[in-house]
Amino acid sequence: MSIEVLVIPPLLCALAILVWRDDSYSESSDRFLRNSRKRAREFPDKSRVRSRLAQIGRENGYEEFRMKQFLKAAIGATAIFAITLFAIKAPTFAIIVSGLVGSGIFFLVDHQLSQEVIAYRRSIEAEFASVIEMLTLSLSAGETPLGAITRISLRSKGLLGSEFRKVIESVRRGNSFQDSLDSFGRRIDSVVIRRFVDSLVTAMSRGAPLIEVLQRHAAEARQNQRNILMDKAGKAELSMMVPVVFLILPISVLFALWPSLTHLNLFAS
Repeated sequence: MSIEVLVIPPLLCALAILVWRDDSYSESSDRFLRNSRKRAREFPDKSRVRSRLAQIGRENGYEEFRMKQFLKAAIGATAIFAITLFAIKAPTFAIIVSGLVGSGIFFLVDHQLSQEVIAYRRSIEAEFASVIEMLTLSLSAGETPLGAITRISLRSKGLLGSEFRKVIESVRRGNSFQDSLDSFGRRIDSVVIRRFVDSLVTAMSRGAPLIEVLQRHAAEARQNQRNILMDKAGKAELSMMVPVVFLILPISVLFALWPSLTHLNLFAS
């Protein structure tokens, strides 16, 4: 019987007994969590994690994200280290492999955040045309821009409606409507949203008719979504050609040539 089988279960049992019998365990865990949050807060943000979290509405989630990122990397590195050490019995190689795996998991979590931001921005851009048409109808009915956006934020259940609710909350906190819209455009980091906000703020400051501006942006948004769908259709068409060319076509040729090859073999024999 190996030494790991003899040593690991008693250690786990001893750790469980200490956890259950120590009355100061909750205080220690709270202290550990506070220290972890403090170190996560002080971790340098070179990859713009705070700005990406702000784009998806998680402005105060930087510490939680960093803690989950470090925790996943540590768990993955520890598991790989234990498996490699028990399987190969080479500590140096296990340390190198676990370090590479931990670094990979760390950057993979960061990449998943980037993909989440991209998906969030695409969802908002997909809702943009419909919401702008609703805004145009509200302005045509005689409402003010702030009243129209307030109505849409109360009626809409999409991501763009929630972003409009943040604009209304910013106005209620004392910020100007133009500044709140500008913050909304900078937070989303989308070309479509940025152009819409700039046009809306410019039109309101200069007294230009808003309905024509919104109709033009709605038409551009529809055209943009049409182009995106056509691009996806083209990529799907190319993907469908792969099994046809490399799987179905060779099998069809084989079925067509097999009888001839069989007869030729009979004549040759």
